[in-house]
Amino acid sequence: MNWDRIEGNWKQMTGNVKAQWGKLTDDDLTEISGRREVLEGKIQERYGLAKDEVKRQVDTFTSTLN
Repeated sequence: MNWDRIEGNWKQMTGNVKAQWGKLTDDDLTEISGRREVLEGKIQERYGLAKDEVKRQVDTFTSTLN
């Protein structure tokens, strides 16, 4: 699934995102509001991961949504 579709359906996607990255709070999900860059930043912040690892995880996540 491409990111434009995820962004457009963000409210429906929050459950999937929360299942994948459980440390993200509801406030985080509201702030992210479908923006990939903000999602990646929040994942880095909550999990202490490197930027390239976060990008890989998000890419994997989006590919599993198809």
